[in-house]
Amino acid sequence: MRAAIIDQPGTIRVGEVPDPVPGERQLVVKVGATGICGTDVHIADGHFPPTPYPIVPGHEFAGEVVEVGSDVPGGWEVGDRVAVDPSLFCGYCTPCRNGHGNLCANWGATGDTADGAFAEYVAVPSASCYAMPEGMTWQQGALVEPVSCAVHGVRQIGVEAGERFLVIGAGTMGLLMQQLLQRAGAQVTVADRNPDRLPRATRLGAVEVVEDADRLEVGFDAAVDCTGAAPAIETAFDKLRRGGRLLVFGVAPAEARISLSPFRIYNDEIKIVGSMAVLHSFGPALDLMASGAINSDELLTDALPLDEFPKALELMRSGAGLKVQVLPGGGDA
Repeated sequence: MRAAIIDQPGTIRVGEVPDPVPGERQLVVKVGATGICGTDVHIADGHFPPTPYPIVPGHEFAGEVVEVGSDVPGGWEVGDRVAVDPSLFCGYCTPCRNGHGNLCANWGATGDTADGAFAEYVAVPSASCYAMPEGMTWQQGALVEPVSCAVHGVRQIGVEAGERFLVIGAGTMGLLMQQLLQRAGAQVTVADRNPDRLPRATRLGAVEVVEDADRLEVGFDAAVDCTGAAPAIETAFDKLRRGGRLLVFGVAPAEARISLSPFRIYNDEIKIVGSMAVLHSFGPALDLMASGAINSDELLTDALPLDEFPKALELMRSGAGLKVQVLPGGGDA
C-alpha cells in the first residue's frame, strides 16, 4: 500500500510499505480521511520525543473496516464505518490504574509512536474504534479526535454559565474550544495575530475578536491558550481577574519556558491547569459531532490526496489552511 513516511526528521516521502495485518483484537481500517495537526509538524521536525523513526504519521482519522483480527470483541464486521481514538495506554502503570491513561508511563498513540493513518490502510485496536452514524462523512469522522481533545480541555478548566473566557489562537483547536465553551454558556473573546482567522470566530459566535490580546483589559474569568507560544501563555495569564483560571492547552516545545508572577498566583489564587490529549472524551466528542453541535464547515478548509502529503504538511505549517486533511481513498463518503 501507499503511505506517507517520515524516515527521519526532515526527510518525508510518499511510497510503498507492506499492507498491515491485524493482530489479536485488531481491525484493519481503510482510511477515508486523516487530519494534520501541530503534533504532525513536530514529528516531521523531530520535536516530539516519543516518536521512533521511520514512522507513518496520522492520528486523526476515520475509515471503513476491511479486515477483522482474531478474538475481536464487540461484533465488528467488514464494512463498519469507524472513527478511531489513537490513544495506546498500557493499562498497568499507576496513572492508568488511577484512571488517567492519557498520562500513561508507557504512553503511545497510533500515528505518534506506532504507524498511523496517512496511509491507505492502518491496523488499530478494536477497543479504540467507535461506530460512526449514518450521514457523518469521513472528514467529519476524522475531526472527532481533535474535538475529543477539546472536550477533555473544557473538563479540565471548568465552565459556569455567563463566565468571560479569553481564547488565544483561532486555529482549529481554538475554534473548537470556542464552540464548546459557548455551548457551556461562556462568553468568549478570541485573539489571533492572523486577522484572516478572526472572521470565522465571529461567525461562530465570539462576543469579541482581536488581533492583539495585549490590548485587552484585565478581568477575564478564565483563559485558554491554544497556541503553545510562551508569550501568548503569559498574556493569557495577565488578563485574568483575581481568582481566575488558565488552561495551557496548546502544545509548546519541551524546552519552552514562561515567566509568571508567583506572587500573583498566590495572592490572587490563580489556578493553572494543563490538558493532555484524550481522556474518556472520544465517545462524547463523537456524539457532539453527530448532533451537529460542532460547525465543521467553518473548520475544514483543505483536502488533498495522499501523494500530496508534503504539501498538506506545509499548508499546516504556514498557517494558510485551517484544518488540513488528507484523503487516502481519493474522496469522502
